[in-house]
Amino acid sequence: MNSIQVSTPRSAWILLFVALFAVSSAGAVLQSMTEVPPILRASWRMQGTALILLPGFIYQLYTVDRSIFVLKDMLIVLISSIFLAAHFGSWVWSLDHTSLVHSLLFVTSHPLVVVLLMPILGSEIRRGHILGASIGFFGAALTLRDIDSGGEVTLIGNLFAFIGAVTVVGYLFSGRYLRSDRNMPLFIYAFPVTFLSSLWLTPTSLILEGTSFSQLMPEISVFGWVDISWILWVGYLSLGPGLLGHTGINAVLRWFSPLIISIALLFEPVIGGFIGYIWNGEISLGIWTVIGGIMMLFGAILVKLEEANEQTTDESPS
Repeated sequence: MNSIQVSTPRSAWILLFVALFAVSSAGAVLQSMTEVPPILRASWRMQGTALILLPGFIYQLYTVDRSIFVLKDMLIVLISSIFLAAHFGSWVWSLDHTSLVHSLLFVTSHPLVVVLLMPILGSEIRRGHILGASIGFFGAALTLRDIDSGGEVTLIGNLFAFIGAVTVVGYLFSGRYLRSDRNMPLFIYAFPVTFLSSLWLTPTSLILEGTSFSQLMPEISVFGWVDISWILWVGYLSLGPGLLGHTGINAVLRWFSPLIISIALLFEPVIGGFIGYIWNGEISLGIWTVIGGIMMLFGAILVKLEEANEQTTDESPS
């Protein structure tokens, strides 16, 4: 029997690169919006993305079988939105209190966090998980040696970026359950989660940052992003990282395995750091950040490879 090999088209590689570039550019753009308080920035991002998702939500709402709406799933959507709000709020806050590269390194360390949660989730921890997490967390500790009193890299900034990694795990697990196990349509899930997360972030910003609903000063207004000064920024964040990035990544799954996509996304600190260098003309990068960052990346890749190996073993016939 002749086997037919289907090569990956060049357009797929281009789309993958564009999607990765779009996702990785969010950090540099958000860090540049220094006139806007960080939690409000996160709220703006969620508001803009929700607006982009709204047409798809309306369409699927009128075409989907309404019997899929059960109370348990709606509660999980609510919980997922809280995790998403906490993720974006803590991560964007970290961008103002540590370097771009450190923020991206710690916020993308969620594969290492998953290993810590495995005993709680009742999942089997394998040798690859332990090895990868050990290397990754040791690398994270090494990056902290670049913390300099009064410098750009700070412990509190790194901590909040890591909180962003911890909370995104809850968001990812919730989404995996609703999208895979419950077969919830994409926009039926994505819009409410994104919209609700903006609702959680808004009162938080009002209380902690002293923002308001007044449009007199758009940079501290709940809906200030619609002002001409900021609409292009939020428009890019919504259409670029929000729509093109995540939609593009879903699209290339037609040609690439989820493992390849997962590993490619781990390079966000590298691509994001390069974008930050192009954007700002300079970047803070200490030797311990380079060594520790490589170890964090390598450790996370080992964890992902072990996950893929575990899935292959489980799916193989006995």
